[in-house]
Amino acid sequence: MRLKYVLSEVLTGLWRNVTMTIAMIITMTVSLTMLGASLLLFFQVNKMEDFFYQRVEVSIFLKADVTDEQRDGIKSALDGSALVKEVTYESRDDAWKRFQTQFKDAPDLVNATKKESLPESYRVKLKDPTKVKELTAEVGTMPGVSDVVDQQELLKKVFELLGALQTLALTVAIIQGAAALLLVANTIQVAAYSKRREVAVMKLVGASNWFIQLPFVLEAVFAGLLGALLAFGGLVAAKFFFIDGSLKALANVLLPIDWSSIWLMLPVLCGAGGLVSAITAWITLRFYVRV
Repeated sequence: MRLKYVLSEVLTGLWRNVTMTIAMIITMTVSLTMLGASLLLFFQVNKMEDFFYQRVEVSIFLKADVTDEQRDGIKSALDGSALVKEVTYESRDDAWKRFQTQFKDAPDLVNATKKESLPESYRVKLKDPTKVKELTAEVGTMPGVSDVVDQQELLKKVFELLGALQTLALTVAIIQGAAALLLVANTIQVAAYSKRREVAVMKLVGASNWFIQLPFVLEAVFAGLLGALLAFGGLVAAKFFFIDGSLKALANVLLPIDWSSIWLMLPVLCGAGGLVSAITAWITLRFYVRV
């Protein structure tokens, strides 16, 4: 009997303030979608860093007038280094072929580039990708070496940009979440005020505080859970139509987001939406429903 009464009060309260309930659900959906997207972006950037940093190489470019003796000396130094895992020599012809393959969609650039402008090089994979400075100190000043380029430095700028996007997405999610919580608190206040006479009567006949507060809390939880489900649906749609659809061509550069990561967002969003809404509603009611 009590459960039936509580549920009927929840439905009545939601319908009585239907416009505010819809606004609360929409705000929760937007904020939780941003939260889920920022979490996915955060995990994805970390995954990309681990993936690419383990595959980056150090390019040791040779001078145009390098001699065979100098070239062999550099190769011997690399083979004997305790830092080096693997060494690959790339001649000027190999560099030219790779350049043509990489920029085959830009024929004007290929035609404007001369093979002689592409230096020969050694591509080095390190046992520890963080030991680039040590390797540079070993071979950077050897005769015939023109420059030592660390691909990590190039990737670092990309990851700094992605990190900024992480921060921006998380900031927007926090602002949206704060707006959603204020809307939840305001909705509960209005609902409690509209039922102030009923609440007063229930308190006079001895109803417990939790029994009076429960319908209001469940209203907020309902809005939070529905917003979380809609937010999860938005993430699934983005994965299906964009990540696996129109943006699928970028999968080789931006690692694809696994479905396991998407499904992980369901309990996270539901927990955040339901729990935070319940706590907000309970704190709000502490100021309006007192025993």
